Amino acid sequence: MIASDSSLEVQLALLNSVLKAARVGMIVLDSQERVVLWNQWMEQHAFCSSESVFGKSFVELYPELTNGRAHNAIKGALKDNFASLISQTLNKAPFPLFANADDRLVGTRIQQAVQVMPIDLPSHLPLQQHCLIQITDVSMAVAREKQLRDLAMELQGQIFADGLTGIPNRRRFDEHMEGEFRRAKRASTPLSLIMIDVDSFKDYNDNYGHQKGDECLILIAAALSRILGRPCDLVARYGGEEFMAVLPNTNADGALVFAESMRNEIASLAIEHAYSKVAPHVTISLGVITQIPSHNTAIPHLIGAADRALYQAKRNGRNCVVVHGDKPKTAASPAAA
Repeated sequence: MIASDSSLEVQLALLNSVLKAARVGMIVLDSQERVVLWNQWMEQHAFCSSESVFGKSFVELYPELTNGRAHNAIKGALKDNFASLISQTLNKAPFPLFANADDRLVGTRIQQAVQVMPIDLPSHLPLQQHCLIQITDVSMAVAREKQLRDLAMELQGQIFADGLTGIPNRRRFDEHMEGEFRRAKRASTPLSLIMIDVDSFKDYNDNYGHQKGDECLILIAAALSRILGRPCDLVARYGGEEFMAVLPNTNADGALVFAESMRNEIASLAIEHAYSKVAPHVTISLGVITQIPSHNTAIPHLIGAADRALYQAKRNGRNCVVVHGDKPKTAASPAAA
């Protein structure tokens, strides 16, 4: 059945209207990779009229894309009748397309999803192979995805951050400790743990007030964090006025150096504490344990050993470091509460 001239005219008019209304970019190339169709969306976002690009080759229009993923997809469509979807992850904005003139001036391209498809033509038409390049603006979707990722990261940070001090919390400590413990066990490397307690902190809270107590803990947390220099090191608020430091691949001597540095750093803050049993300023006591984990070792054993070393530091008079296994010293002040 042959369509009438009026019917063909209506179809062409409808096709032209569809191409204008389409909210995607459409480029049709002939077998020689020359432009034979360039819709209105492309005119708006490429800032090139259809008249200026008709008959030009893809390589002439986009020399920087020659033999790239988009160009190879075009070759595959024209020669092998193969359709392609160009990965948006690897090629976020292959074509120089812009939302507006301001973005064009600063070079901010539209985020793009690109499909290249061979065009099936009726066999009775004396036409060579053509292909369609369809370009979809996915900028809003990408922006939403980024917002969701940022929100997820923020929520994760809140889950693993102490609400008062901002440093890692007990949950983050448990997770980090488990991972480093397994790693040290596999590699037979030393793992050091430091348990830290603020001396006479109850007396500080009772006499200066809880707001001052919170401010004191914030300053201490920041000071302890400053001592750590490696990404694998971690200091966390363990609970109340107790903190924990995890030092992977650190031997006993190195852990002792870290612990003394922490003690000195807190003393240098010179936070007034007239009610301390040790000094006129806030101080800390520290217990240190270093082990190369084995099949006989468990995380609770390490934490328990660090806790016992901390208890001995308090018995030794507070404001000092005790390494697990050291011989106890005579107490210089009353035992910690």
